[in-house]
Amino acid sequence: MSFFQNLLSSITKRSLLKSSYFRSKDFGILHQDINKAMESVMSKSGEISSLVFAEHLLSLIEGLDDQGFVEFFGTIQSKYDIDSNALLKASSEYSKNKTQINLEHISRLSEPQWVELFKRLNTVPEGTIRLVRLRERLGSLKQDNPELEFFDRSLLKLFKHWFNPSFLVLESIDWTTPANILEKIIAYEAVHEINSWGDLRARLVPEDRRCFAFFHPLMPNEPLIFVEVALTSDVPKSINEVIKIDRSITLDEDINTAVFYSISNCQEGLSGISFGNFLIKNVAHKLKRENEGLDRFVTLSPAPSFSVWLKEKSISENMEDELLLKQALIYLTDSDREDGLPNDPVAKFHLGNGAILEKVNLNADLSEKGIKQSKGVMVNYLYNLDALEENHELFFKTKKVQESTTIKALRKKLQIH
Repeated sequence: MSFFQNLLSSITKRSLLKSSYFRSKDFGILHQDINKAMESVMSKSGEISSLVFAEHLLSLIEGLDDQGFVEFFGTIQSKYDIDSNALLKASSEYSKNKTQINLEHISRLSEPQWVELFKRLNTVPEGTIRLVRLRERLGSLKQDNPELEFFDRSLLKLFKHWFNPSFLVLESIDWTTPANILEKIIAYEAVHEINSWGDLRARLVPEDRRCFAFFHPLMPNEPLIFVEVALTSDVPKSINEVIKIDRSITLDEDINTAVFYSISNCQEGLSGISFGNFLIKNVAHKLKRENEGLDRFVTLSPAPSFSVWLKEKSISENMEDELLLKQALIYLTDSDREDGLPNDPVAKFHLGNGAILEKVNLNADLSEKGIKQSKGVMVNYLYNLDALEENHELFFKTKKVQESTTIKALRKKLQIH
């Protein structure tokens, strides 16, 4: 097995051993009253006893109905918030005596006590994925319960530490990947639907196709994000060229372009954490090391808000191709947003990563979804590995879309100023 597989096997065995050990020992009363169970978790100092009570509490939380779930978070906030009086006193003491001990005291008191609760819940077997699911549930309920927004954001802050890119493992997904992972690739594909195992096979098996995913060691059976890549001899103008099953295979000696044609986030409970920029850059460098002939890295991306933008502008959706192309260029390059960032979320993502707007393709996605969301328009963003950091800094400094010479010439031809 690979090093990563050995690591995952070790984690799984350790979790099973912990669970068995929990069941075989008596650590006191496991209260069915969730508030008492929470008090037990917060009061235990022993490592094993704390884990036992945390495991029990997490199971109780997962079993709550929606009303009980919302009420539980209200209880947390009222009972385990910051002790403002103690913090004020500690701050006053530090202002008089600036010692390391007094500074650490302020730091400890400035963090709500419930943060420690979630840290303890994270240590139980499969605690990380269970907390990700918990935040997913928070997200589904916060619209009708705005008080949950506070905890949603607070958990996101914790998750950003726990899912630091340095902890992530990049794995190749192919036809030998375990079936339970492949099933999730099918289920999580968010850009171009995978309709069957045959469809998936066509994206994984051919020598000119690749798929990569990020995993976290504590969530070994759950991809966080994955990207599908086509290795080609040219930049494709339509998605059908890439994903159709009956096609010719590009020979190794003819490959010069890597096309990122689908990027899918897999965990709703991790929304707000950007994995995609690290994924694309890591995959690009990996492919470059493996394929000496690769000298071009592009995307074939949707423009998911284009149709909505046209409607908001009261622009007829029935127009000639040249006018459609002009409107697409305006949409992609001229921001209507107060913050000056691109109208299109995919454009914002790729340009923010340091890519440039390379080309706009009409009639590139004629699927029902493609017509509905972007009038069939798809976009190529170019990743120049030697200029990513410079382009990234320039984009966020100026908020100006970095354009290829092709796009600049097209804007001039169509009289877009």
